[in-house]
Amino acid sequence: MTQRTPYAELRVLEISAGIAASYCGKMFADAGAEVVKIEPPEGDPMRRWSVSGFRPAADGESGALFGYLNAGKKSVLSGTTELFSDVDLVVTDGSAGWDVDAVRRLLPPGSTTVVVSITPFGLDGPYAEAGLPVNEFVLQAMCGSIGGRGWPGEMPLQAGGRIGEWVAGSYAAVAAAAALRRSRRTGQGDVVDVSTFEAMVITMGGLSAVAAGLPDGGQGLPPRNLELPSIVPTADGLVGFCTITAQQFADFLVLIDRADLVEDADLASFAGRLRRREEFAEMVASWAATRTTAEIVEFASALRIPVAPIGTPTTITEIDHFRERGVFVKNASGSLQPRVPYRSGAFDTVGPGEVPAPGAHDGQVSWPARDRAPAAENAADASARPLAGLRVVDFTAFWAGPSATQTLAALGAEVIKVEGLRRPDGMRFSGGRPPTVDQWWEWGLFFLCNNSDKLDLTLELSLPQAREVALRLISTADMVIENFSPRVMGNLGLEWDAVRAANPRATMIRMPAFGLDGPWRDRVGFAQTMEQASGMAWMTGAADGPPLIPRGVCDPLAGLHAAFASIAAFEVRDTTGAGMQVESTMVEAALNVAAEALLEASANGREPRRDGNRGPGAGPQGVYRCAGDDEWVALAVLGDDAWPALARLLGRDDLADRADLAHEPGRRAAGDELDEAIGSWSARVDVGDAVNRLRAAGVAAARVSPAADLLTDAQLTARGFWEPSAHPTTGEFLTAGLPFRLASVTEPWFRTPAPLLGQHNEEILTGILGMSEDEIRVLAEEKVIGTRPAGL
Repeated sequence: MTQRTPYAELRVLEISAGIAASYCGKMFADAGAEVVKIEPPEGDPMRRWSVSGFRPAADGESGALFGYLNAGKKSVLSGTTELFSDVDLVVTDGSAGWDVDAVRRLLPPGSTTVVVSITPFGLDGPYAEAGLPVNEFVLQAMCGSIGGRGWPGEMPLQAGGRIGEWVAGSYAAVAAAAALRRSRRTGQGDVVDVSTFEAMVITMGGLSAVAAGLPDGGQGLPPRNLELPSIVPTADGLVGFCTITAQQFADFLVLIDRADLVEDADLASFAGRLRRREEFAEMVASWAATRTTAEIVEFASALRIPVAPIGTPTTITEIDHFRERGVFVKNASGSLQPRVPYRSGAFDTVGPGEVPAPGAHDGQVSWPARDRAPAAENAADASARPLAGLRVVDFTAFWAGPSATQTLAALGAEVIKVEGLRRPDGMRFSGGRPPTVDQWWEWGLFFLCNNSDKLDLTLELSLPQAREVALRLISTADMVIENFSPRVMGNLGLEWDAVRAANPRATMIRMPAFGLDGPWRDRVGFAQTMEQASGMAWMTGAADGPPLIPRGVCDPLAGLHAAFASIAAFEVRDTTGAGMQVESTMVEAALNVAAEALLEASANGREPRRDGNRGPGAGPQGVYRCAGDDEWVALAVLGDDAWPALARLLGRDDLADRADLAHEPGRRAAGDELDEAIGSWSARVDVGDAVNRLRAAGVAAARVSPAADLLTDAQLTARGFWEPSAHPTTGEFLTAGLPFRLASVTEPWFRTPAPLLGQHNEEILTGILGMSEDEIRVLAEEKVIGTRPAGL
């Protein structure tokens, strides 16, 4: 029997010329929405895009990435005005003149439509008003991503794969899903203003800027660096490691037969490994070179060290875990692509359909008339945030899960974070203060940035009394969310059967690294592991160097897909009244975002690979040293018209007049020559002057910004992106908000700072569960609850 899809009744119009808006539309199409793509007469330019340079053999065919993003959608070139008369959601990136104002002019008075705008900088602020030309690469320079990747003194490197655009599309989908719930509740439309730049600041390096605003002024921030250990050659390929905790690094030393170094305190610190990186890299490489990838993965997994084979466009579909779980499915052309990254026994998602030709549905799309129940007129309801009234019990830790629940909290849900006393959220201990500092566990940078607006309850779930309290809390909730390996919730007696018995209306979102089944089910995995396994790392790094991880982006990406799945699940529960379990797998979210290289290999037989700071769609494109200490400028020539102006700025009229450089393919072929010419010029110029002169010449350019400088960035400041947080331990500092605005939400996103450990124990136990003071005292005496990690 066919089950309901979450958005079976939803009507979506999409106007896009890039990845972000198209991926937002895809996320709704995957969940059952009818998505109609409005294209210009010449068609969406993404139809002609190919990361490998492949060109369709016949007119009307489209590239592999376009097919992935638009399968199952409808395409219209004309007769579009009437489609705005009763549409639920419009997603636009402003291309072809379709900005927010143009869209809203076509909506009827009193429309309940949600309009989503995705642009590089958002709808206002100095960069938006100046119309700065940018692409993903230049935005990476601006957001702190490029400036943090590479060895000190060497050229900084981009993250491959245009990840920032996928991130922006994911944020847009979550914001749109939430705004749609508010629209139905209030009978009012909304506008969602998404900034790709802000999305990249949060997910690709800029969050470390927050440390600069803490009382020590960010002292001790690491310089530009790469992970140690990370990706190393094996006897038959490549393998990737990740050692987040001190225990994982100690176990790694045992793995490589260097147990004699376990007590080496200098090597145990990242700063020490950085100083001794050649020594350390050599010992790892010599050990790995004599062993196969499979052997190393087996040994490391037994020690619970996060590890993965490096996924490549031609090998990733044969990785045993992905194959056994059926992660890759055939699309209409017969090539492979990743499936929708979440699933549930309670609802269906939509597999890849046909890819529409331009205008294939002209004259064929119409919205049937429908009756709408009028929304109750309630001023308080209208002013409430989209997810107001929902309670989430949050068992997540580190970055992926907490980023999902923080987003839900900002959008109005009441989120109760549950932490153990023996094992609180590990991010409390990361990037903060040494144990000699009072309450040092309250200084964790990423904890502070990803747990705002939450209540905190400690429950030592290894004790049976704590489980009973947890189930009582779950009985009051709309959702339970966790991101441990599957065995953890099983060991605690808090799997789906227990949740459903406590509360049949509760939805349980599970975010395991690799899934609830399959050969890798019980393996430990962090974002770095996902980037290694998914192919993201394969596309990042120098052309003649090893793959590098993009660094951390898979955590917030997994969180965003889980947040979207959460809101989609509420759509189903609204209809059925029953809760459900939803599996939203971290690695499958990464595979969806990293799909382009696989798509090219599967559809066209070409294997894209990393190419330093170069990339298709711009030429030349790169990072160039400027005068001063470690100052770099990033530039990208985005069209043929900008090339002669750049050549003349360099004082190279000879290059401006060369016929072989008139078009991007010729300039890319001459990349080494052009890099030398640009580098010779930039080395004599102050970076600020270089940026100003390049922009005046019509060239997309930016300083490669250190993350700390983002706290005073003019665009972020003007948009109120940095929000003040008054924390009882750290004092006042600035933290990142969300990378989108809703017209219906006028105040800052976050109202309270990240909570202290156990800060709301009494408030939750008395106010929600009705416990007496004596009951709470007994829980404290039995170490079920507390405000200090056990053993400290």
